[in-house]
Parts: sequence; C-alpha cells; structure tokens
Amino acid sequence: MGYFMETDLHGLTCAEAKQRLDDILKHLPKDVGELTVVHGYHGGTALKNMVKNYKNPKVERKILGLNQGTTVFVIKRK
Repeated sequence: MGYFMETDLHGLTCAEAKQRLDDILKHLPKDVGELTVVHGYHGGTALKNMVKNYKNPKVERKILGLNQGTTVFVIKRK
C-alpha cells in the first residue's frame, strides 16, 4: 500500500483548502497510499463538508477517520 501523508486544513477557506488538496494530489509521490486530511469539526463544518464532497481522479475512496476531524483519502493504484 505504501506510506501515508497528512495535511492540515485548519485556518484555510474552502477555496484555499481545495487548492491545497489539488496541489498535494498533483505532486503526490507514487508510493503514497493514503492522505490523511485534517479538517476539524468543532469550529464548524464547512471544511469537513468540502472534503466530503471533494473529487479527484487519484482518490479511490474516502474514510472518515477515528477522529471526526479527519478524513483519509485512499489513493488509487495504477
């Protein structure tokens, strides 16, 4: 499966967070199997909802993390 990476979206607007996810996924090393996205949930649900609805061809599926403030993107294998 490869290793994992993490990104924290706290303090970003939804547009900034989407751009960060786009950039990370565009330059993601080939051996990364999961990207943990920290979006939080106590300060509101805008980022959580954006991540839930986010689409990218490299993302096979999303898993809500054990912590409600994280979502795991499982990366497609080629």
